[in-house]
Amino acid sequence: MKTTLLATVALLAVSGTAMAQQKIPVGHLADQSGATSDVGVPFGQGVADALAYLNKQGGVGGTAMAVETVDYGYQAPRAISQYKSWSAGAGKVAAIQGWGTADTEALTGFVTKDEIPYYSGSYSGHLTDPTGKGTHGSKPSPYNFFYGPSYSDALRAMLLWAADDWKAKGGAGKPKYVHMGANHPYPNAPKAAGEELAKELGFDVLPAVQFALTPGDYTAQCLTLKQSGANYAYLGNTAGSNISVLKACQTVGAQVQFLGNVWGMDENAAKAAGSAANGVVFPVRTASIWGGDTPGMKTVKEISKVSDAAGTAYRPVHYVAGVCSAFYMKEAMDWAAKNGGVTGPNIRKGMYQKKDWVPAGLDSVCVPSSWTDADHRGTTQVNLYRANVKGDTGASVEELVKSGAVKLEKIATVDVPRKLEWLGW
Repeated sequence: MKTTLLATVALLAVSGTAMAQQKIPVGHLADQSGATSDVGVPFGQGVADALAYLNKQGGVGGTAMAVETVDYGYQAPRAISQYKSWSAGAGKVAAIQGWGTADTEALTGFVTKDEIPYYSGSYSGHLTDPTGKGTHGSKPSPYNFFYGPSYSDALRAMLLWAADDWKAKGGAGKPKYVHMGANHPYPNAPKAAGEELAKELGFDVLPAVQFALTPGDYTAQCLTLKQSGANYAYLGNTAGSNISVLKACQTVGAQVQFLGNVWGMDENAAKAAGSAANGVVFPVRTASIWGGDTPGMKTVKEISKVSDAAGTAYRPVHYVAGVCSAFYMKEAMDWAAKNGGVTGPNIRKGMYQKKDWVPAGLDSVCVPSSWTDADHRGTTQVNLYRANVKGDTGASVEELVKSGAVKLEKIATVDVPRKLEWLGW
């Protein structure tokens, strides 16, 4: 009887292990508590909800994904340590949904060696050259992907818009442009690309103005901005510290057209900054935002119920982009499952199978994107929005949007030239 019992326990243990191994391991690195958690939380929730929703829909070819979400606090050493555990042994992940620029760029060589597709929340232009043959010396990044325009292409789009805006306003002489942000890989990623194009477009490029990734008193920076006579200023940090800058600049009377990076403004930031956010221009990765009346937005609202069963939560622009990131990865995994198995190399090949690709169920939400083995710029089309804020912003974001006190208004779609010399930069 004892022998039979032990055999049964052993059989159950083997069976349980086999069942666990049948699932497809997927890593999800998120910033839920670090310097960029103000935007990392909604993006990460969009990724997590989408993957859970896709599992309910049958996973990858009928096999569920075993998703492990880890908060690394926006600390690159912790990201590298977590990656090592995900990339070793029998539990090696098939793919990773990642986050920041410093950690993603630090891991580029590792994911290439280990052949693990890495879908980042970093849109650094340095990650777009799979061959490493670009003219600006970027590392080969054949296993790095992201959904949306690169930081550099988004900034180029805003500068092209700004040049037209200056003319439309009847501006005299050269407009003055300044890059603002922390001395950190993320805000610095598009700095050189932006300043070069600004010069080509006839801007007078001013010395960069630094401010930390965390909220603080940035009165000194705003006084510098005011004294410089800057007309257009790029905010390279996430919304949390940008809010501090916007408020300080409003207080000192710095009249500047702010250009926010993709993480630099959203509905939550518009509420927090109040009237200081009014007029900020920034890129939005998706073709529609929360509340948009599109077929794909109905799917996004169903996905949202994974973590909000009541369906009452307002989801900012970053949540919707997180959903798109997860869906692209999953569909590449679907292709891999039908073409040799869900391995890193096959998932990578799956990313190259479609042109002007929109994931199923997300029509009019995800911008049509195309990746090739020579160019990982999924799209160079940039949707520009302006934050309109009026009146008191003490109510909830949902109420403010409903009343019109906070509105994200689409003002332009800019098709940035897909120049070969801009690959990897």
